[in-house]
Amino acid sequence: MKKLENKVAVITGGNSGIGLSTAILFAEQGAKVAITGRNQASLETAAQTIGNGAIGIVSDVSDLNNIKNAYEEVSDKFGKIDVLIVNAGIFLAGPLADFTEEQFDQTSDVNFKGAFFSVQRALPYLNDGASIVLTSTALNEKGLGIGAAYSASKAAVRSLARSFSAELLDRNIRVNVLSPGPIDTPIFGRGGGSKEEVDGTKDYFASINPSKRLGLPMEIAEGFLYLASDASKYMLGAELVLDGGVKGL
Repeated sequence: MKKLENKVAVITGGNSGIGLSTAILFAEQGAKVAITGRNQASLETAAQTIGNGAIGIVSDVSDLNNIKNAYEEVSDKFGKIDVLIVNAGIFLAGPLADFTEEQFDQTSDVNFKGAFFSVQRALPYLNDGASIVLTSTALNEKGLGIGAAYSASKAAVRSLARSFSAELLDRNIRVNVLSPGPIDTPIFGRGGGSKEEVDGTKDYFASINPSKRLGLPMEIAEGFLYLASDASKYMLGAELVLDGGVKGL
């Protein structure tokens, strides 16, 4: 029996990296998958890769109208949502002295505001008993000198899961958090750095990881599947950490 047979799943930021791997796994497990992202071409390519009738919807989670329109499209095509993976995120690193207001606003708008309203605007489109998973990071409780804004935004996401869970108890909607460690995804290159800078950042994160490597997107997708399915039905407002030891050691 497939774990998500005939379930409707929405994955924000599902056109690359962890989101795409999760979408592929969900489709293999029987889900009707909708992914969102900001790039039409990559969404179309990703939807074809995912298969099983997956659809890609252009949506920027920092734009509240985009979020609502995406859910309406999913509802029209698939019906109400059973699984919502709030995964869209941005990683901008830089020393405190040089970090700009624009970088701060970008980080907050996507990682914190985007997560908050991705859940809020989904409420009318969610089935009772749905599972919501927010993507945080293993750095949400650790100090990272070049990533203060990022870590803080993801700590806020961890807090949201607790409050959302309490508020949605009457609908039996579970809200949990998955906190990955450093994963080898395109997010490292989205800050505009050169290939050498991106590679250096990856090497740094691998070096501070007790496992001495970056994780793979599919390793994190397995965690999302657990939290999305009935296998985790006794988890509520909790955090699943898949980090190669960063947080615990």
